[in-house]
Amino acid sequence: MEEHVQASRMTERYVKKREAILHAAAQLFNQHGIKGATLSDVAGSVGLSTNSITYYYKKKEDLVVACLLRSIEVISGICDEAVRGATPELRVRAFIRLLFARLASIGREQAPELMSFRDVQMLGSPHAEVIFSAYTDLFRRARQLLVDGRPPLEQRAGINARCHLLLTLGVTSLRWCARYDPDDYELVGEEMADMLIGGLCAGGMRWHPVALDEALAHPPLTVDSTQDAFLRAATALINELGYRGASVDRISARLNVTKGSFYHHNPNKEDLISSCFARTFAVIRQAQMTARHGPGSGWDKLCALSRALVRYQFSEHGPLLRMSAWSELPEDLRAQTLHAVNQIELRYASFVVEGMKDGSIRPVDQTVAALLVSNMVNAAVVLDRWIPDVSADDAVELFARPLFVGILAQ
Repeated sequence: MEEHVQASRMTERYVKKREAILHAAAQLFNQHGIKGATLSDVAGSVGLSTNSITYYYKKKEDLVVACLLRSIEVISGICDEAVRGATPELRVRAFIRLLFARLASIGREQAPELMSFRDVQMLGSPHAEVIFSAYTDLFRRARQLLVDGRPPLEQRAGINARCHLLLTLGVTSLRWCARYDPDDYELVGEEMADMLIGGLCAGGMRWHPVALDEALAHPPLTVDSTQDAFLRAATALINELGYRGASVDRISARLNVTKGSFYHHNPNKEDLISSCFARTFAVIRQAQMTARHGPGSGWDKLCALSRALVRYQFSEHGPLLRMSAWSELPEDLRAQTLHAVNQIELRYASFVVEGMKDGSIRPVDQTVAALLVSNMVNAAVVLDRWIPDVSADDAVELFARPLFVGILAQ
């Protein structure tokens, strides 16, 4: 009996210390990225030596996987609770409400930190397979929020696109919710759910191409040059495999050139990656400014801008670099890059405000709307994981449109 009690206490201490490690690690990975946070940093934050951390998690990748699996487990639990709603609308609202309630508890330090998914591309095999398998299961659970019963085969692509939209906008809120006070999370969640259900348009507005779409169709910044080819290849590989996965060998192989050719055109990989960010920022800024000075209402401009950027992701000039890749940059480049990311995200708000002024966009929280639009454009680059061989036209109609007219709209 005494041995049983002692073993139980040891197990309890083990679990408690493991939870403290996961909490501290998730905080550090969220703040500094997988690359920027070390096992030594985690150990120091919980008062342990690095060797003690390896008793629980032998490598940093094992700790990253444990943190991400816990995030997936929590969000899966939220899906399981939300799916009890009688209709898709009630289920979607419940999912957002429960998610932001959890985020508020984290903000008040009443629940452990959840690690965001922004760095998941940095994981190599076999860790990546573990996470993507768990996330696929989460995706299936989230899909049940949007439909009653088993949908017809011809509707699967649309449902998968809307599920990717809902789940992506949900999990990216782990990153941007910190801009608000935890006491405001409930209101922010209500605003987000209301936009997802009701869309952004005021009565009478329609989702259709306007004159501005043609002006945004051919970004003049995209020139066919050797350097631009390196930038496109590096951008695509970072989106697929993360900063570490986009090696000089892989970039060169994708372009069918030698490493010598790579270094002839690029001083080093770090400078090339920095140029990838600069190129993505330039494309988005130019599209935003073209839309700002173009004809039409605020609704017309925001819709045309979003259509153009989503199409760009699937064009011969694309894709755009993931905005979350800033955390994989060297320390000296992170702050200025994150500042540029925030500026680009918030510029979408000016179109929302213009639309509310001219009556084309219904009254919404312009900051939340801007973040949703920005994250939708960002997430379009991985839509093919859920809809194989998706075209630009399909991405615009099945993925972008639901954010503007309502995620449950036919």
